[in-house]
Amino acid sequence: MKIHRIPFPQVPQLSSRDVAYATQDERLRPFYNYSTTLEAFEQVIADKQKEDINRVQLVKSLRDQYAQLSTPGKSADQISLLEKDNTFTLVTAHQPSLFTGPLYFVIKICSTINLARKLNAAYPHYNFVPLFITGGEDHDFEEINHLHLFGKTVSWESGESGAVGAMSTATLNEPLEALKEILGSSERAEAVFAELKASYTGHERYGMATIDYVSKLFAETELLVFDMSRPELKQLFIPIMREELLEQPSQAYVEKAQAELEAAGFSGQAHAREINLFYLREGLRERIERTADGYQVLNTDYKFSEQEIIAELEAHPERFSPNVIMRPLFQEKVLPNLAYIGGGGELAYWLERKEQFAHFGLNFPMLIRRNSLMWLDRGTVKKMNKLELSVSDLFIETETLLKQFVKSQTDNELTIEEEKQQLEQLFESIATKARDIDPTLAKAIEAEYTRQAKSVANLEGRLMRAEKQKHETALNQIRNLKEKLYPNNGLQERYDNFLSFYQRQGDAFFQTLIEVLDPLEQGFVVVEEE
Repeated sequence: MKIHRIPFPQVPQLSSRDVAYATQDERLRPFYNYSTTLEAFEQVIADKQKEDINRVQLVKSLRDQYAQLSTPGKSADQISLLEKDNTFTLVTAHQPSLFTGPLYFVIKICSTINLARKLNAAYPHYNFVPLFITGGEDHDFEEINHLHLFGKTVSWESGESGAVGAMSTATLNEPLEALKEILGSSERAEAVFAELKASYTGHERYGMATIDYVSKLFAETELLVFDMSRPELKQLFIPIMREELLEQPSQAYVEKAQAELEAAGFSGQAHAREINLFYLREGLRERIERTADGYQVLNTDYKFSEQEIIAELEAHPERFSPNVIMRPLFQEKVLPNLAYIGGGGELAYWLERKEQFAHFGLNFPMLIRRNSLMWLDRGTVKKMNKLELSVSDLFIETETLLKQFVKSQTDNELTIEEEKQQLEQLFESIATKARDIDPTLAKAIEAEYTRQAKSVANLEGRLMRAEKQKHETALNQIRNLKEKLYPNNGLQERYDNFLSFYQRQGDAFFQTLIEVLDPLEQGFVVVEEE
């Protein structure tokens, strides 16, 4: 494998704020606590040690969850480490997308495992456990119910509503059959499918099936997978949820941060509400709103007085679900966590939380941008070599790249910049003479110049099109190459599923990713198969 790192500013698909944070733009410095360096972890550890983490309850929850899995891997030892005060977590998270969804699902995980290994080597007196949190309480089904593989789409229609993790796996038969057909009938394809099917048919609930599959994929690593939507963990979060219900402090802090970010040149990310909690029941996850006489769960008949909703919270904390504004607080309240590893969009909403964390007395973790990845298989590399394209060429806008390619392949002069300058000078000379004779002629001369300049520019375009026709086969190959690497005009990692690579490479695929995806090292990672 050849590994390339493309500077973030050279990747046009990334947002300006994403690039700004990844390159440590000083305009964002007021919105986070720690620089993303190995040395800064010493301070993060010291700060997190000041918090009281209920490790007994955390460990019990993890053990109860892993008791439901058939292949727990190294989980028992990793969970036991969390009993110790010198053990900390490094967290990444994602919704339980269908059969893992886009490629960055596993990229996040591999980046976090890499970081944990790096920290375990650098700080031998501490233990660092990589933890992947599945967002089982999310209810935006349309975001997670599909995957793209080999140019085809697999979709899931569950017919249910409410939290995705609680949905039945009984309705997965159709997407499983579609996936099997796409993967094919080779021995390796059948083994990959059997592994996946065992997880998604071996559990009644989709959330646990996802945990089982991810745990199985990374069984030989130190990764723990965790669904935090457990009553005993929500119990620990009651004081913060109570304050959110009674005093609604979060909205003001988030909106203040957004205003400050806008003043620094960046737009807001998350929409904070007066109350940032959902009410959760079987098949239901709806927002809680304050009313004149108490609280109302939207689109339902559930109504509470202030006394009643606090009684409900105390008796059933599992029925209260944090939204994107509150979820980071829940995570950091429960876990001995040092860092969150996420994509640019995720970190954008974390950057709005610093003062909110301070209000609730929680340490604001280090924010680390996960690695971004493009994987070039051998067929792609062979085409690139034939077309004499470099890795950096792949990040050039397609039409610009096509013109660049044509110019590199011809001996003809395709630009007429010199002629354009001569035309401009000619009309400037005419205009000068005209002003001496009749100043009113200046506008007519300017209009004629504009018309002539446009005609000349069109001629230049015709020269380029004529030359392009001579190289149409190669240009179509470049277009197809770009479409493969930027499916649906987006990044490969945001669209393609990991199975296309895993089917060919097996566990070596993950081993390579874990080795090369160092989230403390800047740059967009490109892996080139040899």
